[in-house]
Amino acid sequence: MPLFDLPLADLQTYAPDVDEPEDFDAFWQRTLDEARAHDLALRVEPAEAHLRHVEVYDVTFAGFGGHPVKAWYSRPAGVTEDLPVVVSYIGYSGGRGMPWETTLLPSAGYATLRIDSRGQGWSVNLPGHTPDPVGHPPAVPGVMTRGLDDPEGYYYRRLFTDAARAVEAARELPGTAADAVVVSGASQGGGIAIAAAGLVPDVAGLMPDVPFLQHMRRAVEIVPTSPYSEITAYLATHRDAAEQTWRTLSYFDGVSFASRGRAPSLWSVALMDMTCPPSTVYASYNRYGGPRDIEVYTYNGHEGGGPFQTGRQLAWLRERFG
Repeated sequence: MPLFDLPLADLQTYAPDVDEPEDFDAFWQRTLDEARAHDLALRVEPAEAHLRHVEVYDVTFAGFGGHPVKAWYSRPAGVTEDLPVVVSYIGYSGGRGMPWETTLLPSAGYATLRIDSRGQGWSVNLPGHTPDPVGHPPAVPGVMTRGLDDPEGYYYRRLFTDAARAVEAARELPGTAADAVVVSGASQGGGIAIAAAGLVPDVAGLMPDVPFLQHMRRAVEIVPTSPYSEITAYLATHRDAAEQTWRTLSYFDGVSFASRGRAPSLWSVALMDMTCPPSTVYASYNRYGGPRDIEVYTYNGHEGGGPFQTGRQLAWLRERFG
């Protein structure tokens, strides 16, 4: 696989302007106000995870429209103190998976809340349990084009709102430190985490790996791969919809959310990543509004740093929280 994007020296200063709508902040403030008009309706029930040293709970909270969103809450067994909590968002097509899969962070002494992605979870290994009850006009299979005709009904308006509400749920969970909430994820999960950090800028940390949904117009124009190819396929069919499509997506581009983030952050990028091109990651990283560091994996594709990045994250969490 080649180094197909900009040279690293250019990536490190790449900070393009994006077509951000003038009412971006008003749009999202209204969206969150509407969601918060619904009671959080937080429910926490023990889950049978068959684990000796990790406790797992089945969590439900109200996301966009008051719709119920599922999550797994895991923490070290027998620990009574309030712990830092990592809110973990999931890659494209995945769901929250099974309760016995979230053991790493509890083993390191942290709590974690793994958030289901509404309407996703068709991945063989990561089943989901949260429906998306909102309908949409004709769309390409997947979620990238659901509701592209209007930002009010676009799929990621609901998903990003769920992500912000997940932070609020994490702060209300028994045994979590409300001032020590970190948002994290890889690929789509990384893009969701960046959105959450922009919408709830007082989170304690942000860890996005090879994030998706950044500088989306460039991504669509330079890579042929899924999921961005869903937008290409939609526009190839709906030839008269380009202007409205890009207007809708301008409310959801990670570059705009990154510029509003303030929490200390640890990012990663892979220079041979043809799913989330490095220039799109740097477009957001270079605009990020808080302290930032990035790990660069020169010879990797979308798998990024894998276990190496996991180790870096554990070290970063320990530096922040002890």
